[in-house]
Amino acid sequence: MEITSYGDTCLRFKGREGVVVTDAFGSVVGPTGRGLTADIVTYSRSEQQPTLDLDRPVAQRRGEGIRVPTSLASAFLLDRPGEYEVHQVLVNGVRTYRDDRTGAEHGMNTCFVFELDGLHAVHLGDMGHLLTEDMLGEVGAVDVACVAIGGALTAARAAELVTQLDAQLIVPMPIDAGGADGAAALDRFLHEMSVQHSEPVAKLAVSISSLPQETTVVVLEPRGRG
Repeated sequence: MEITSYGDTCLRFKGREGVVVTDAFGSVVGPTGRGLTADIVTYSRSEQQPTLDLDRPVAQRRGEGIRVPTSLASAFLLDRPGEYEVHQVLVNGVRTYRDDRTGAEHGMNTCFVFELDGLHAVHLGDMGHLLTEDMLGEVGAVDVACVAIGGALTAARAAELVTQLDAQLIVPMPIDAGGADGAAALDRFLHEMSVQHSEPVAKLAVSISSLPQETTVVVLEPRGRG
């Protein structure tokens, strides 16, 4: 399985069974998608998500509030919890929130677990809380955990979140990695994870046989924005 970053929480997962792209917002890859293609495109949240009114829940249609870049128009869109099998790729979406008040402040978030090449990777989106026991049960055992840095969680809480998952590989997803705040948030997270030096790499290629024995943090160098 190969993982490539396009900036923020937009990642590309490529395996033998297919290709999954996450959070391909126009603010990251532009309206055309810069030629980025996939079999499946997942969105952990809408780009402009309103405050959730818990007293008056409204049924959301698939893809509502999301503008999919043109290069990904043919990809199968997933933006809500559930178990799916698309193009032989198994995907599990788990309901979470972008704050610690069950979405009352910043709305809902869906974290997605993908099974590719026999590996399980979880894309946590921009979660704002730790996982409950029920959520951990829904996510299950994962080999790779991708966590937003500089978003809803502090660096310390983000480190605590990935510790819950006990994954061998941790992929931080810095929000606004090119800015001073994004770089500082990543440095704080690496400190929390006791990482002394971590040179960014263009992509992460991993197989079952190459999984590290100890928890390892891999920083991805985002491809240029459009």
